[in-house]
Amino acid sequence: MTKLSNRVLQMEESVTLAASARAKALKAKGRDILSLTLGEPDFVTPKNIQDAAIASIENGKASFYTVASGLPELKDAVSTYMENFYGYTVKHSEIVVGTGAKFILYAFFATVINPGDEVIIPTPCWVSYVDQVKMVEGVPVTFQTTEANHFKATVEQLEAARTEKTKVVLLNSPSNPTGMIYSKEELQSIGDWAVEHDILILADDIYGRLVYNGNTFTPISSLSDAIRKQTIVINGVSKTYAMTGWRVGFAVGEPEIISGMAKIISQTTSNLTSVSQYAAIEALTGDQSSIEEMRKAFEERLNTIYPLLAEVPGFEVIKPQGAFYLFPNVKKAMEIKGYTDVNDFTNAILEEAEVALVTGAGFGAPENIRLSYATDLDILKEAVRRIKAFMEK
Repeated sequence: MTKLSNRVLQMEESVTLAASARAKALKAKGRDILSLTLGEPDFVTPKNIQDAAIASIENGKASFYTVASGLPELKDAVSTYMENFYGYTVKHSEIVVGTGAKFILYAFFATVINPGDEVIIPTPCWVSYVDQVKMVEGVPVTFQTTEANHFKATVEQLEAARTEKTKVVLLNSPSNPTGMIYSKEELQSIGDWAVEHDILILADDIYGRLVYNGNTFTPISSLSDAIRKQTIVINGVSKTYAMTGWRVGFAVGEPEIISGMAKIISQTTSNLTSVSQYAAIEALTGDQSSIEEMRKAFEERLNTIYPLLAEVPGFEVIKPQGAFYLFPNVKKAMEIKGYTDVNDFTNAILEEAEVALVTGAGFGAPENIRLSYATDLDILKEAVRRIKAFMEK
């Protein structure tokens, strides 16, 4: 008999981590691989945040367990962050902190989803949403958004996907992998629809501070009291503050759900690593000037690389508004090179052009590929040059 659970057997490996691992393996063999796989800033965590973490070690504060849901001081910092960037205040009972936004997402699903409950997930979407819903015996209900609407779901599409079992609708803005941002008007319509049908809104706002070229991020939870009560905000410090390795995520929402998430945390990870919590306090409340410098660097990379990628034969790409990904449609490119499967096409670029990308299939978009521009501009330019040379060969 198999020793593995059905839960594990039905899970897919993260395509982003798999692509990164393959790139590293080839590089270890001496190949000159340029990896544009992971959504990870190439910047080092700002010095003031490092110093706060070191101080917490030296003064002994980081040596002990904390409350499962997070240090009171960190909850104060989250509350300040919400007031500054969301426009409303929250109480400690409305905040939970955990080991990265990914685990916070899982804790949310584990808290609210019963077997058979449905979660509406517009695609393309981040690779872990679907599998996390399956892990808690929920049913992911996906539908394809259109490039004509910049990969954004409409109320009409959501209504078509809704059933009596629908419990949650998931929104990620700015989006991974598309980089698109929902407008205030679009969010208002979706929020009103969710309130009308008593559907929870899971707002993954992890890229909310990374917006470019005059575009604006609107938190759906800020639109009305009624929408806020239906919404659980997921956020963290990984992307904005170049702190992917620190694993700090948080959720903000109604106390009943937050308390349930804290129970999940208490029985799994106990608490977020103490030193990371002290680092996060400084990140959320300290000097923000280095954060703007990183944002401007991402904006420069986008504005430099986008027109170059648009010149690659067969690549059709919408300019993203936020996050740090490009998500070109490569259907014509595959036809030019004689491929019918995006996984094979992505692998050919890796083997022949020595550029590691992520297949769009894992995001629910079998005609697209994802490139991360969260890396050095010279590397990005060379990667696009290689891809173009591959297409012109």
